[in-house]
Amino acid sequence: MSLGDRLRREIEHDGPMPVARWMALCNAHYYATRDPLGVAGDFTTAPEISQMFGELVGVALGDAWVRAGSPEGVRLVELGPGRGTLMADLLRAARVSGLAPAVHFVETSPTLRAAQAERVPGATWHEALAQVPDDGPLLLVANEFFDALPVRQFVFAGEWRERCVGLEFAPVLGKPAPLLTIAPPGTIVETSPASTAIVAEIGARLRAQGGVALIIDYGYAGPATGDTLQAVRAHAFADPFVDPGEVDLTAHVDFSALGASAGVVSHGPVGQGAWLRALGIDARAAALKTRATGPQREAIHAATARLTGENAMGELFKVMALTGTGWPTPAGFAA
Repeated sequence: MSLGDRLRREIEHDGPMPVARWMALCNAHYYATRDPLGVAGDFTTAPEISQMFGELVGVALGDAWVRAGSPEGVRLVELGPGRGTLMADLLRAARVSGLAPAVHFVETSPTLRAAQAERVPGATWHEALAQVPDDGPLLLVANEFFDALPVRQFVFAGEWRERCVGLEFAPVLGKPAPLLTIAPPGTIVETSPASTAIVAEIGARLRAQGGVALIIDYGYAGPATGDTLQAVRAHAFADPFVDPGEVDLTAHVDFSALGASAGVVSHGPVGQGAWLRALGIDARAAALKTRATGPQREAIHAATARLTGENAMGELFKVMALTGTGWPTPAGFAA
């Protein structure tokens, strides 16, 4: 039975399906059945654009570890590690500071686990963060992880109603929802209980064992309204309710909600461009260009502009850090 048939059967049995469940089921199928990255896939992430991105993440984590006193037994964790490209680049840079920890991937896709194994031999895989041993400080990175977690959507139509998906795979209004504010008709607000639950788990680990978590994603820094659910296929926008399980579904990340839910000190968010520049991306690009051919120098220049430009990823994408007790403010954030 196809995913579409399973979704239709559930809607027939239970009534309109909340957008959050639609998103969760569709993305679970999507990531389990393909490698979505690169030119031949549906989208490209920052680590795939340039090695500089992962290297600077490694510099930031290695620097924080050194300034925390270089504690032993560190667990280096990546949530949703893609092809393992970020981690491979991160490790190369982090080893300069003496950091060479055990690597743990939280990944459920067999296809992506195979790609990660090629790039990061010796890594350990887990279905969830709770399975990662909690016997040492946590250094965690989540790049474009939270945007793929399901969001609940609520629409004000005289009263708040949860946005759902009907039998024809189109948005419909579901049951009333207990939101207290009044808003103009048609206003949409989003929440992500899945995201806040995971960041609360990260915060609990940081409180207990110490460490740093870097969250890098596209989204906004404060309360906002509007429908941010989107679908991408073959590097172009698509309809989120057509071809379920065959498109990448994401929503903008509410960084204020993540920071408030972590229960530890949060830093930022700051724009990805400003963060990378503070960590030295321009100097790194210049160094790479000295050993590059003409076309390679042009590619390095283009990658830097794409990662940092205000009209590219530099402003839309943001970086937040969470720190455990006694750990320093990571590089790239104001003290």
